[in-house]
Amino acid sequence: MATPVRRIVTGHNAAGRSMILSDGPAPDVIASEASPQTASTLLWLTDRAPASNRGNEDAAPAGLRVPTPPQHRGGTVFRISEFPPDSSIDTSKVDMRKAGVHVTEDRLRKHYRFHQTDTVDYAICLEGEIWAMMDEGEVLMRPGDVLIQRGTYHSWANRSDRVCRMAFILIDAEPL
Repeated sequence: MATPVRRIVTGHNAAGRSMILSDGPAPDVIASEASPQTASTLLWLTDRAPASNRGNEDAAPAGLRVPTPPQHRGGTVFRISEFPPDSSIDTSKVDMRKAGVHVTEDRLRKHYRFHQTDTVDYAICLEGEIWAMMDEGEVLMRPGDVLIQRGTYHSWANRSDRVCRMAFILIDAEPL
């Protein structure tokens, strides 16, 4: 099960004064069938740029189930994902074709998570360690490391013996 993420959301009252709208565990958590430790917590999303700050609706309520990339031109997705060790994953239950991403069979043979999105991603390692894999080359990320992912095919490989926790901000981009 995912480690709860405290999400604090601000907004405005009827008089236009700033206020805290909510403060508690982010409600939209998706666990993977492949491993009970694999989970993704959606924190917020937008459907355009510039984004609207009008209204007080929750942009990431429970049960939203957003695919990996933003679903709207100019949109964003902010999530925290937990990656257990690859050795604990039932890869037969992982199908990246259902994640709303681009895949190729040859890349999926390299690693079961290999995919590409039409986004600029800011990937921040919060806990643990993970390998960021490209078609050519890979790099080990540790807490505090940031990867700027620019529409490239990539995968995430956790070769350690503990969960890696990552923050991702995905911003819609023009397809290559």
